[in-house]
Amino acid sequence: MQINDPILLKEMITAFYAYEAALMADNIPAMDALFRDAPETVRYGVGEVLYGIEEIRAFRKGRGGSPQRRLGRVEITVYGEAFATANAEFFREGSDKRGRQSQSWVKFADGWKVVSAHVSLEGAAS
Repeated sequence: MQINDPILLKEMITAFYAYEAALMADNIPAMDALFRDAPETVRYGVGEVLYGIEEIRAFRKGRGGSPQRRLGRVEITVYGEAFATANAEFFREGSDKRGRQSQSWVKFADGWKVVSAHVSLEGAAS
């Protein structure tokens, strides 16, 4: 299995940063387009557990905007031809508290899509 094929890695980096731009702009249609439209898609957030794209969409529409943040370290790895992980540290605007985001991406006929995501903050109550 090839790891980090240069062409696929470039595609994934582009997809990851497209998602980040959509998140910062609270562009819900763009975010939705980068998540797999399926009941198996999962997103665990700081305060929510969402199963399926419909729950994810409802959460995004109801939250009233995305918290602004800046990225720290980002690690993207492509495994083979159709699977990748993206892991990022982030810092919310006005805070030095570190957050973490991990995503599993799969390349489908219509491009790279997030199939699983997890977001957490250091020190958040469990």
